[in-house]
Amino acid sequence: MEKQVVTENVDQSKVVLSTDLVKKYMWWTMGAGLIPVPLVDVLAISGVQLKMLKEISDIYEIKFNENKGKSIIAALLGSVVPNSLAFGGLGSLLKIIPLIGPLMGGVSMSLFSGAATYAIGKVFIQHFETGGTFLDFNTVSVKDYFQAKFEEGKDIANEMNEKEGKKEAKV
Repeated sequence: MEKQVVTENVDQSKVVLSTDLVKKYMWWTMGAGLIPVPLVDVLAISGVQLKMLKEISDIYEIKFNENKGKSIIAALLGSVVPNSLAFGGLGSLLKIIPLIGPLMGGVSMSLFSGAATYAIGKVFIQHFETGGTFLDFNTVSVKDYFQAKFEEGKDIANEMNEKEGKKEAKV
């Protein structure tokens, strides 16, 4: 008798829809990272990331929990900020330096927020694909995956930034 192998039927349309959302929200957070006022940029980015989580959870028909979402985002970002402070978090504070600060801080904050948004989105897509919810999310177990997606997100954010720069140069 032949043994039947049962494979999970992953709904690729959910993955595709969610991935498209992540890319859209990367643009939004990268734009928010350019806000010249320190800490206002961080608040705007956090709000956009929460909205992204809400929409991804809607796709997966998972009940959205704003407070849990905020704490998960903070915990995930806390795992990369010590290694990337100069790349991102410090970018917001650089904006207080007259003239050059907003430019230097804006670019680094923009790229950091794009990478972080990408990583957050990818982690939640993976979590929801495996049947997870906000209530059983374990930041410790996804730390390495988040870090890898953050690094991947930095490359994608850089590419997006370069493409946009080339478009503006052609105009």
